[in-house]
Amino acid sequence: MKHYQIAVLAYPHSLLSAVYGFAETFELANEACKTTGLEVRITTHILHMEDLQAELDTQSHYHAVLLPPTLNKASYSVKNTIINNFLIAQHQHGAILCSACAGAFFLAYSGLTEKRQMTTHWALEALFKERFPKQAIDTSKILINQGDIISAGGMMSWMDLALELVQALTNAHIVRQLSKTLVIDTGKREQRYYQQFQPNFDHGDAAILAVQHYLQGHFAELKSTENMAAFAKLTPRTFLRHFAKCTGLNPNEYLQRIRIQAACDALEQTTLPFESIALQVGYEDVGSCRKTFQKIMGLTPSAFRKRFVSSLPR
Repeated sequence: MKHYQIAVLAYPHSLLSAVYGFAETFELANEACKTTGLEVRITTHILHMEDLQAELDTQSHYHAVLLPPTLNKASYSVKNTIINNFLIAQHQHGAILCSACAGAFFLAYSGLTEKRQMTTHWALEALFKERFPKQAIDTSKILINQGDIISAGGMMSWMDLALELVQALTNAHIVRQLSKTLVIDTGKREQRYYQQFQPNFDHGDAAILAVQHYLQGHFAELKSTENMAAFAKLTPRTFLRHFAKCTGLNPNEYLQRIRIQAACDALEQTTLPFESIALQVGYEDVGSCRKTFQKIMGLTPSAFRKRFVSSLPR
């Protein structure tokens, strides 16, 4: 019989539905193992902050350590020394370190992920990049498994993470049984299907902010970089440099993101055909709009509408 010991860190303000959801999912996996005769059992240990120092002192070893999401920014805004030391010690003894959503910040603070690619919630991407500029991150992915480091994106992606860990410790058949019991779709999906473009307006550059505000109301108009630079009263070269620094995108990419977000909203909120939507958001070539939409969102416009719109008023 193979026994796996899993630690779930119930740090302050962690999402309790995820903390206990992990434990319940692994218990259901144990039941599936018993039913199929697989000689594997998973024991979950929910560790609170007061437990971690004792764990460090006794040098307890776990096969995996899970960091659940949190709704409280203060929980991950600064490095927590005890959590950091615990993660490093467990990793040195072979533990798989796993994070969901904002839990990725704790892993990045440890320095153990610098040569690994990670994901986190798409809405946390800007803050994550600001805090960890050298860390490779791809928030289009729901889950990234780097072997000894597994990270999951959105707040409910702890379920994806739990199933991924179950598969690593058991087999695909157990995961299929578990997904049927939980009625969870294990089909391929990406986090970018759900992302919304949220421009950064909090950068302090008044000239760039004026251009951003103008684009929010005039994104359907064709605006060249020279036009935008003139609006900002900057030379084109200076404008490009400042715009990229403030927004993380060049002006054309930024304009495309605004337009595609508007297209997403129209697909969800109206019954207009995509050809009409493409013209409304500023594309003269519908094919170009469709290609850009799929590149950014990871879905065709029709697939996007099918996924997110159950019914619309006629």
